[in-house]
Amino acid sequence: QVQLVESGGGLVQPGGSLRLSCAASGMIFNIHTMGWYRQAPGEQRELVAGITTDGNTNYANSVKGRFTISRDNDKNTVYLQMNSLKPGDTAVYYCNARRPKYSPNWGQGTQVTVSS
Repeated sequence: QVQLVESGGGLVQPGGSLRLSCAASGMIFNIHTMGWYRQAPGEQRELVAGITTDGNTNYANSVKGRFTISRDNDKNTVYLQMNSLKPGDTAVYYCNARRPKYSPNWGQGTQVTVSS
């Protein structure tokens, strides 16, 4: 079955950087649009960044210029480079894989905490 395994979360000071990874298995990776979502306590899950099969990207306004999503189809992995982190970026970050006419798949999430 499809598995999405996130890694790279942790505690970082404001202004710091983290790189999240999501390793996919049990699916044909290069036909899926991949995305990163986040959910803070008491908040709804929101899209952070997405990348299509063609490599086109989109970002939430709150992270534009600070976060970069990328994918490596040879490694079945999607990344989220997060720079200039702010306390407001604190959340559980989830990897998402989707393709037309199929239910999306989710990872288990990785905690990112930005605090001094």
